[in-house]
Amino acid sequence: MTASRRQRAQPPRGVWTAVLLLSLVPAIWIGMRALGLLGGLGVNPIEKLLELSGTHAMIALLIALSVTPLRQMTGLAWIVRLRRMLGLVAFGYVTAHALIWLGVDLFFDWELVLYDLTERPFVMVGFAAWLILLVLAVTSTNAAQRWLKKKWVLLHRGVYVAGVLAVLHFLWLARADYAEVALYAAILAFLLGWRVVYRWQTRRRIHARRHAPA
Repeated sequence: MTASRRQRAQPPRGVWTAVLLLSLVPAIWIGMRALGLLGGLGVNPIEKLLELSGTHAMIALLIALSVTPLRQMTGLAWIVRLRRMLGLVAFGYVTAHALIWLGVDLFFDWELVLYDLTERPFVMVGFAAWLILLVLAVTSTNAAQRWLKKKWVLLHRGVYVAGVLAVLHFLWLARADYAEVALYAAILAFLLGWRVVYRWQTRRRIHARRHAPA
């Protein structure tokens, strides 16, 4: 790779740090509300805390999934450099949401945890999404990528499954207002559909070049 190509593949100075700091703003906001600031958490603080953490976990996951389509739309190669960091941020938000459920809502009562994991579908799919993201976080290192080689790409496509499970989690939680989950589902469908269409168009272009007359 030439020096100019390497420069184009690197984010502009300060962008990586700025994106990371912006991604932490919701966590700080939720933490301040949990401390009773900025209006607090209302009359049902545990439910509100679960709601806020779950919403921002879903948003963080969708942002992480948008990196590749955004790079393909804009042609800016350096956007890919943000993917690992944004993926780990999404995992952090999902983990925080899971810990709030486990420790704040259920007080680490393992009998209740087992009941939720075996009897409540929205908990089952949410936990499955977290497990997938856990595997992806553990294998997000350069060493894991070198070790797994081509299998690494296949493994990390599991994030698409995690996205679908997260939407199902919201769908089964919704009681009457499905507007929020419909928005998440539409964004996820667009991001996944873009990948399919882009890959199909790329293959068509390659096929056309190979069979073009000399």
